[in-house]
Amino acid sequence: MEFNYDVIVIGAGHAGCEAASAAANLGAKTCLITMDMNKIAQMSCNPAIGGIAKGQIAREVDALGGYMGIVTDRTAIQFRMLNRSKGPAMWSPRAQCDRGKYIWTWREILENTPHLTIWQDTAEELLTENGEATGITTLWGVTFKAKCVILTAGTFLNGLMHIGRKKVPGGRTAEPASYRLTESIAKNGISAGRMKTGTPVRIDGRSVHFEEMEPQSGENDFHRFSFLSEPRKLKQLDCWTCFTNKEVHDILRKGLPDSPLYNGQIKSIGPRYCPSIETKLFTFPDKAQHQLFLEPEGETTHEMYLNGFSSSLPIDIQIHALKKIPAFKDLVVFRPGYAIEYDFFDPTQLQHTLESKIVRNLFLAGQVNGTTGYEEAAGQGIIAGINAAVNCFGGKPFVLGRDEAYIGVLIDDLVTKGVDEPYRMFTSRAEYRILLRQDDADMRLTERSYRIGLAKQDRYERMHSKKEAIKSIVEFAESYPIKASWVNDALEKLGTSPLLRGCKLIDLINRPQITLTRIAEYIPAFNEVLDQLTDRKEEIIEAAEVQMKYQGYIHRERIIADKIHRLESIRIKGKFDYDRLNSLTIEARQKLKKIDPVTLAQASRIPGISPSDINVLLVLLGR
Repeated sequence: MEFNYDVIVIGAGHAGCEAASAAANLGAKTCLITMDMNKIAQMSCNPAIGGIAKGQIAREVDALGGYMGIVTDRTAIQFRMLNRSKGPAMWSPRAQCDRGKYIWTWREILENTPHLTIWQDTAEELLTENGEATGITTLWGVTFKAKCVILTAGTFLNGLMHIGRKKVPGGRTAEPASYRLTESIAKNGISAGRMKTGTPVRIDGRSVHFEEMEPQSGENDFHRFSFLSEPRKLKQLDCWTCFTNKEVHDILRKGLPDSPLYNGQIKSIGPRYCPSIETKLFTFPDKAQHQLFLEPEGETTHEMYLNGFSSSLPIDIQIHALKKIPAFKDLVVFRPGYAIEYDFFDPTQLQHTLESKIVRNLFLAGQVNGTTGYEEAAGQGIIAGINAAVNCFGGKPFVLGRDEAYIGVLIDDLVTKGVDEPYRMFTSRAEYRILLRQDDADMRLTERSYRIGLAKQDRYERMHSKKEAIKSIVEFAESYPIKASWVNDALEKLGTSPLLRGCKLIDLINRPQITLTRIAEYIPAFNEVLDQLTDRKEEIIEAAEVQMKYQGYIHRERIIADKIHRLESIRIKGKFDYDRLNSLTIEARQKLKKIDPVTLAQASRIPGISPSDINVLLVLLGR
C-alpha cells in the first residue's frame, strides 16, 4: 500500500461520506479515515433524514450528485411531506430510515466508488508545512501524505458524555473520543470552542402500550428524496405520539440538581432549537404537557427513538418520569438519553469553499464548524469534497449563492456571522425561499454540478427531460384559449366561480381550487398533453403547477435577488486596511478585519455592520 493521496477525509459521518465520495468521483485519489468501518454514516441521534429546510438541503445534495437522497430512499421506513398546508416554499420532505440498513447501504456505495480507499484508524495530528496542510498521523503510527485534508470529525474531538453527575469520555455511546487532533490544529492559529448536544432514551417497543398513543402514518406517493430513485421497497411503519403530564414534570424537576445542564457540570453552549426535556421545563414553566414522538429505528428491530425527550438527567429519573406516561407504564429501555460536549472551530476562519483562511488546503465540514444535523453536515461535506478536488487539479472554486441553494445560505451564514450556538437550518434563514423549493433542486443545481463533472450524464439527461416537459405544459397553459361555455359546469363542480368571458388556461390554473389533474378531466386537449408524460408524471405535473401558480412571487423574488447580485459583484477583499478607516466605527473595523469579506454583499450581512458602514465603503471604492 501507498499512503500518499490527493485528499484525506477524517471522519465517516454524513459530512465525511459526501466529501470523500465527491472528491473521488471527481478523480481525486481519496482516503476516508474512520474509527469504525461498521459505523459509517451512523445516525447518532434520530434515524431520520429531512424535515423543515433540512429536506431541501438533502434534495440539493442529491441534485449535486451526492448520495444522501439515494441512501435515504433505499432505507426509508416512513416518508412524509411536511407543511403541505402551507405554500410550496415550505414543503419539506422527511423520512424515517432503518438505521442499520442506512449504514450498510452507504458502506456498499463507498466501497465501490473508484479512487476511494477506506482506512480504519484514528487521526491524531494534522501535518503542516509553511502554512499548508500536508497530511496526518494516526493512533497506530501511520503517516498519510495528501494535497488536501478535510476534517469531518463530528462530536468526537475531545468528546465527553454526561448522564447525571456521571461523566464518560467518548464521541458517541460506546465509542472512544479523539484526542490531540484539536490541539494539533489549534497550534496553527485556528481557534476552537466547546459545544453541547444530546440524544433521547431508546425504548424497547415490546414494552409500549400503543393503544395509549396516536398513530402517525406516512405517505406512499411519488415523492422521493432522490431524483433518480425508484419506489420505496422496505416495509412502511407508523410513528406514534403522546404527551408528558404534570407527574412527569414533577419527577423531572426533582432531578434538576443532578442535571449537568443546571448544576454547572456542562458549561458549553447547546442547541436552542432542539432543547432537552429539562430545558423545556425551565423555558416553558407554564406548559402542562409536551408532545413526544415515538419513532421506529428499523424495519425489524424493536428499538424505538423517543423524539422530544432528549435528556442528560440521571438514569433513574428518566425512567421513573417516563413510567408516569400511560403508554410507558411498563417501560423497558435499551439505553438512557445523554448529553455530549465536543470541540468545534470558529467557522468565520473559513472561506466560502470551506477551506481554512489560516491553513491552506485544510477544509472543515459538519459539526466541527458549529452546526447540528445530518443534512447540514452533508451539504458542507459535498462542497468541501468538490473544492478539495478543485485544489488538487485546478479550476474555479465551487461556491453556491444564497439565491441558489440552502447550502449556500448555510455556508454564508457560518463564514460571515459565525455561531454562538449549534447552527440549524430553517426556511426563515433564507431570503429567497420561494426560489429554493424542494421540487426544483435539480433545476437549480444539477447543471452546475454536471459542468464540473460530478453529476453524471444520466442525472443531467433526467433533469433536462423534466425541464422540457415542464416547459411544454406551461407553454400550453399560457397559450390555450378557454371559452366560458366549455368549463363553467366543471368550475361549479370544482367549487369555484364560473367564467364571465373567455380566458387562457393558465388563468384557471391560478385559482386555488384548481389543480392540473382536476381541470384536465374537462379539457381533452390538455389531458392529452399530460397523458404524453410517461416517466415521473406526478413529479412533473406538481412542478409545473407550482411554477404556474406562484410565477408572480417567483419573478418578484428573482428581481430582488438580482439586485443583491450587484453588491455580490463588488469585490472588496484585499482593497482596504480596515484599521486605518477612521470613518467606520470601531466595531465595524474590528468585524470587517476579522471576517475579511470577499464582496460588499457579504460585508452587509456581518452582524454589527450598518448600512452607513456599507455606504462609507462604497464611497471609498469610488475614490
